[in-house]
Amino acid sequence: MIQRASKMAIAGAMLLGVVSLGGCATKSFVNEQVAVVDTKVTAQSAQIAGVDATAREAIQRADAAGKLAEGKFAYSMVLSDDSLKFPAAKATLSPEAQARLDALASKLLGENRNVYVEIQGHTDASEAKSGAYRLGEQRAEAVRRYLSQKGVALNRIGTISFGAETPVAPTTDRAGRQANRRVVLIVLS
Repeated sequence: MIQRASKMAIAGAMLLGVVSLGGCATKSFVNEQVAVVDTKVTAQSAQIAGVDATAREAIQRADAAGKLAEGKFAYSMVLSDDSLKFPAAKATLSPEAQARLDALASKLLGENRNVYVEIQGHTDASEAKSGAYRLGEQRAEAVRRYLSQKGVALNRIGTISFGAETPVAPTTDRAGRQANRRVVLIVLS
């Protein structure tokens, strides 16, 4: 019986030794795996911090732009073919258009230097569809450059092209197409 008890004690000690050795190997393996994951988490945390900083900067810029554009709608001015005389497929300003823009620049500078002007360029449906947005942008940019030369601050002027998307007249006749070749200026204060 004593012999049996000693055999049981030896078997128990051996079993305990095997289990404890296995536990050490498992603990070492877990530590290695945790170290690998910890390195990945640290790298991801750095990336997240960078994205977070970029997002905060974008939100600040958007807030500043929102405050700038938050002003009240002052007035809208349409410079169409009658005054700007945009020829088909061209974005050049005529002397009549320059005179109207001179008057507008004087008004903007005299009333309030802190206005924001949105310049919308439009084309007619007969102008090449693939280049309509580009042509609308060129027309708006021509007006923006001219106003800038007259002293209106560039950070107060934005341009956008609508191409032929928003006609104001039917495009079935020449007069309608001419009316659609226009620039719209929206002034916010």
